[in-house]
Amino acid sequence: MNIDDLKLKTLGIDKNIFRTIFTFIDYGNVNYWYEKDQRDAEEIVLQTNQKLIVDIKKLADFTSIFSEEKRFYYGWDNRKASSWHIAIKAEQNGFIKKTKPIQFIKHFLGKEETIKTEGMRIKENSSGRYIEIPKSNFDVEISVDAIRLLDKYNTFCLFSGDSDFTYLASFLKKRKKKFIVVASGQVFHTLKELADLYVNAQLIKKYITSIKETAPLSGRGLDIGSRSAGQGS
Repeated sequence: MNIDDLKLKTLGIDKNIFRTIFTFIDYGNVNYWYEKDQRDAEEIVLQTNQKLIVDIKKLADFTSIFSEEKRFYYGWDNRKASSWHIAIKAEQNGFIKKTKPIQFIKHFLGKEETIKTEGMRIKENSSGRYIEIPKSNFDVEISVDAIRLLDKYNTFCLFSGDSDFTYLASFLKKRKKKFIVVASGQVFHTLKELADLYVNAQLIKKYITSIKETAPLSGRGLDIGSRSAGQGS
C-alpha cells in the first residue's frame, strides 16, 4: 500500500465504493478553516508571527489523489491585487476555476452597537457608522455545475459545511449519487446526515496547510511570505 492509498484508507475514501469522484471546493469557506488554529499539523504551537493557511498546491495534490475532476469556486476582491493571484494559482495547479468579484454590503451600526471587527474597519458617511461585509456565495454556481455534470460522476465531494447545499445534497441522493462532505467546525446537521462520508477538516490539516510568516510586530496582521510555494489566504 502506497502513501496515497494509506491517506484514503485512513479517511474512509474507498474508491471501490465511491468510484468516480468530482470534487467541488467552495474556497471562500475552506480558506477560513484553520484561521483560529493555534497549532500546526504536527501539533506544535504556532509562534505569534505565524498562522496556518490553506496551501493551494497542497490542496490540489491532495484532491487529485481521489478526484477525477476538481473544481474551485472563488470570489476575488478587486481591491487587493493578491486576491486574483489565488485564482491564477488554482488554475496553474489543475483546478477548473470559477470566479466572480466579491460584493461588499454596508451594515450600519446602531449607536450602542459594538462588533468584533477582526480586520473590518469601521467607516462613516452622512448616514452613520458602518462596516462592509463581503458577500460572494457560490451555492448557485456549484449546484448548477453539479447537476449539469450529473452523468459524469458517481460521487459528489463537497469542501464546505454551508447549509445552503442541503437541498442539492438531497437532490443528488435521490438520484443515487453518493455524497462526501469535507468541512470544519459546526457543520449543518442535515448536511452531515445526508453524507455517505463526513471528513473533519482537522483530519486533512497535514495534507493541505502550510505555515505563513507574518511581520513580528503586527502578529497575525501583515503577511510577508510563506514557507511554501503554495498560496493561501
